[in-house]
Amino acid sequence: MKNKLYKTSLLISSFVTAALFFTACNNTQNMENHQHSHSKDVYTCPMHPEATGKKGDECPECGMDLIAVSDENLAKVEVTLNTSLQVIEAGTPSTLTFAFKENKRNVPLDISHEMKVHLMVVDENLTWFRHIHPEEQEDSSYIISETFPNGGIYTLFTDFKPQGAIPTVDKKEITVKGSPGNNKADFSTRFVSVVDGYTVTLENGDDLKTNRTQSLEVSVKKDDKKLSGDDIEPYLAATAHIAMIGKEDKDFLHIHPISDKRFPIYAETHIKKPGIYRIWIEFQTHGKVRTADFTVNVAEGKENTQNQPHNHSGHQH
Repeated sequence: MKNKLYKTSLLISSFVTAALFFTACNNTQNMENHQHSHSKDVYTCPMHPEATGKKGDECPECGMDLIAVSDENLAKVEVTLNTSLQVIEAGTPSTLTFAFKENKRNVPLDISHEMKVHLMVVDENLTWFRHIHPEEQEDSSYIISETFPNGGIYTLFTDFKPQGAIPTVDKKEITVKGSPGNNKADFSTRFVSVVDGYTVTLENGDDLKTNRTQSLEVSVKKDDKKLSGDDIEPYLAATAHIAMIGKEDKDFLHIHPISDKRFPIYAETHIKKPGIYRIWIEFQTHGKVRTADFTVNVAEGKENTQNQPHNHSGHQH
């Protein structure tokens, strides 16, 4: 009963989630794919600004045609990052302080999926991944302490929503001093991940292409038993969290899937660039969050203007 109430609530809340468009339609009301986009690509309802989509879409709340969002309606927020150490060293805790400023003043943020800031960090080889949440301070800055395992370049994606504005993702890089460690980059495709005795399979991992709306179909087994959506517990106001990051340009997608009758974790999305991507799926069972990881090769698909995502939130960087 708890999961059923949660899914109903998640379905309703999907229509009041403001973001840039990147997801598909067709029964994906509570899936979100976050991407960064220019304002010319963003359309919103004049009466319900939280409803976004593409040119020609109608508002799911009132049926009005969506209109283009001007640059004046986009929050011009500068994200700054300060570290407690001038030189960050591997194996040594470092405090990271994020500030979100407009006109040199910290701006308030809205809560999105139970947190005001979602920080996702990867190493340059995409072998190490963290999804963490900096804590808000009295001056509206956000602080987190992190220990980086090895030396090298790390990419930090900060997912946030200024109050009254559209969600966005900031992307930064930091250099960590120290040995690069033994984690060699391995970008061979992998569609099955075993974590804590759970076998997680990206069932259609070998059939991902650009220029089309497509599904991410994820099955989960435990002790040879196939799990259903009722076996997956809500985590941060979603069925699961999916981070998808490209090898070459570190393009970033943050996806919030649902469960359906076939798969306990299911999403639909639209990938703009071909290439190799690493995927991390965070899901919760028995009060513990588990992270499965995959590697996929997204092929170039044929352009189809009628198969574009709309009516749902998203931003990619």
